[in-house]
Amino acid sequence: MMLLYICIDDTDDLDSKGTGEIAEEIAGLLEDNDLGKASAISRHQLYVHEDIPYTSHNSSMCFEFKLKGDYNKLVSLASDYLKAESSPLSDPGLCIYTFKDKHDPLIDFGRSAKVKVLTKKMAYDFAKENNIYLNEFGGTGDGVIGALAGVGLRLTGNDGRFKGKHKIDEGFYPVEDLKAMLKVDEIMNHHTKSYLLEGSVYVSGKVKSVLIDHKRVLPVYLSEEGYKNCLKEHLRIY
Repeated sequence: MMLLYICIDDTDDLDSKGTGEIAEEIAGLLEDNDLGKASAISRHQLYVHEDIPYTSHNSSMCFEFKLKGDYNKLVSLASDYLKAESSPLSDPGLCIYTFKDKHDPLIDFGRSAKVKVLTKKMAYDFAKENNIYLNEFGGTGDGVIGALAGVGLRLTGNDGRFKGKHKIDEGFYPVEDLKAMLKVDEIMNHHTKSYLLEGSVYVSGKVKSVLIDHKRVLPVYLSEEGYKNCLKEHLRIY
């Protein structure tokens, strides 16, 4: 079974469906065609700069895919769907990466995209040198930069928030019960970066998980009332 990383970027405008929704639909399409199994989708924040056009937050969406079917069919399905569903006003890009090494130089490219302005030529040159599938589907095609960078950031295992929010009733839950209910690997103290092994957590509002140590993790903070799931202001760093 081959492990792939699939990432898309710059597929939307302010009035169209979001990039995360399209990524979710592509993952479902590939599974429906019995090509393999998709992971949860992670959102990766890229550099916000006046020289970089973006719809709202300049982020890309990535998921892992355990391929058991035909690779060429996967590329065709993902490409055709992205082209058909992206906004005509967008600049969509698609990256399909075959996992090689956890120390891959693509990680450095991804980290660079968080702190500096990169170009489409830089992205294509990197993809060509490293035999990575990278393609654009309209507009300026600048989405290839974020698509390539998003894979690099997912490869770090320590970047990004998972798409969507966990559905759970408000209230206190024991740590082990909460992990099982939310299907997360760990619950982590946001400030100390240590995992909670016991005790309880009060959850409310938008309950979000993040990618830490290649795991799906619920970040929490310690308040006067005890541990609570992290708020929007805490989650900005992930």
